[in-house]
Amino acid sequence: MAKILRVNMAEQKVTEEAVPAKYRTLGGRGLTSQIVMDEVPPSCHPLGPNNKLVFAPGIVTGTAAASSGRISVGAKSPLTGGIKEANAGTPVAQMLGRLQIKAIIVENQPQGGGPWLLRVTANGGELVQADLLKGKVTSEVNKALFEQYGERVGIVTVGPAGEYQMTMAGICFNDAEGRASRYAGRGGLGAVMGSKGLKAIVVDPTNAPGVEMQNRRLFRQGERKLLEALHTHSITKPGGTLNTYGTDALVNVLSEAGGLPTRNFSRGSFAGANKIGGETLMETIAKRGGAGKSGHACGPGCAIQCSNIFPNADGSERVSVMEYESVWALGANCEIDNLDNIAEMIRLCNEYGVDTIEAGVAVGVAMEAGVAPFGNGAAAIRLLHEVGRGTPLGRILGNGAAFTGRAFGVVRVPVTKGQAMPAYEPRVMKGMGVTYATSPMGADHTAGYSVAQEILGVGGKVDPFSVEGKVDLSRNMQAATAFIDSFGYCLFVSFAVLDIPSGLEGIRESINGVLGTKLTTEDLGKFGMKILRTERRFNKLAGFTKADDRLPEFMSYEPLPPHNQVFNVPDAELDKVFG
Repeated sequence: MAKILRVNMAEQKVTEEAVPAKYRTLGGRGLTSQIVMDEVPPSCHPLGPNNKLVFAPGIVTGTAAASSGRISVGAKSPLTGGIKEANAGTPVAQMLGRLQIKAIIVENQPQGGGPWLLRVTANGGELVQADLLKGKVTSEVNKALFEQYGERVGIVTVGPAGEYQMTMAGICFNDAEGRASRYAGRGGLGAVMGSKGLKAIVVDPTNAPGVEMQNRRLFRQGERKLLEALHTHSITKPGGTLNTYGTDALVNVLSEAGGLPTRNFSRGSFAGANKIGGETLMETIAKRGGAGKSGHACGPGCAIQCSNIFPNADGSERVSVMEYESVWALGANCEIDNLDNIAEMIRLCNEYGVDTIEAGVAVGVAMEAGVAPFGNGAAAIRLLHEVGRGTPLGRILGNGAAFTGRAFGVVRVPVTKGQAMPAYEPRVMKGMGVTYATSPMGADHTAGYSVAQEILGVGGKVDPFSVEGKVDLSRNMQAATAFIDSFGYCLFVSFAVLDIPSGLEGIRESINGVLGTKLTTEDLGKFGMKILRTERRFNKLAGFTKADDRLPEFMSYEPLPPHNQVFNVPDAELDKVFG
């Protein structure tokens, strides 16, 4: 029977609770946000004792459903000051799902001692002291814990940045081969975990009973429909765009569209795009051979396999994974066009435990201030080492782009609600701009991915420059994302779902098969909107107003080359997204 683990860090006590009826049909983001709404005072300090950190696998996570190995992490964000959910694809999610652990709630703070490690098994959870892990980078933590607990466990940890309680610290999960490389990166949730004195979680799936399923036949019917859709769509199928080139294929696409933020969001195209794009990345991996690999899965059951392993020139492994957002943030945004420099920066972010998007944008803002020259990879690498060491400069950068901008008096700071913008220029893609402005999460591409329609033509093609219809587009995509995040599916299944109706039928049937519900397609959209309204309500109670649903002022008066667009969606239209 499903259960909730409550971890009291003040008492070093772990208890099991029955799942309340109101949470029965919730999972992933829907559950983390509801628990945060129910249990966290909106006015509390994010790094104080009254905040709570919630881990929740999706509803179908742990089953055989394709690309469903996602876990959500929720809390009040120390970066935005509002509610936050970040998620990752990892075997840990599937282990918790099979253990029938609906959620782990970490609360309070230890009075002394630590750091602590939470061990989770089929028999429950226990806290043990983990002094030997203090200050260790994520790969060292994984190595030590796999040696101690065996190779079949799952590991969650924070790096030094989380222990320093830096607000761009993420939470690291292992990938399919045990690397410390999969992140719930956004919003500073690693700092919340650090503030709880919790360095790591070890999940042992031995004797896991498996996910409870009410209608196995219906589940399998839906599972097959979704898998067929994923194996048919040109973006998600084996040998398709994502499997062949990875997400980094978007570098050249966005640069050609004039929507690739370059040199701290001062231009929309990058002269060095081809040097760091997915095609060159794939060719480099193939040429170097050795440990390198394209078409790599973040966890078991991934049908898309958009990850990769990037090798050194001698074929030895350098880093996994070179994703679009990371390559852009530490590459084009800083005018760095050297894949090896970018790979090293991603490796350092993984090791120190920071969000690559926030790190890259913070470094770009620092470059704008003259702290380091644009285009200088060696200088950017040195800045990330400052973060890892926790020096005064490192602590400025480690608290994100907005903090860095205030520290150095920079006006062009691309953030909303205190969170750095990802790799899609909102002056060019107005739908993404609406999402950045109005999402409860702050600037977040995964909150409502209108790039599908505005650039890729998936789910219909719309003019990215046009203001018309973008409020409805953003709202619908935000609601769709919220329900996908709640049920445990990877966001990339949406490509197939938007174009192939049977794919959405498959998702709906798989969910109904697990829960024993009769959700309709219309119900899924309503489910997503309910989550968004819960999150918006928390933010309002935390002090957010309409003024927080706006993009930075400079985007309204600085035309972006090469198309010389500004963000011109009226404030009155932004206020209509949620009414």
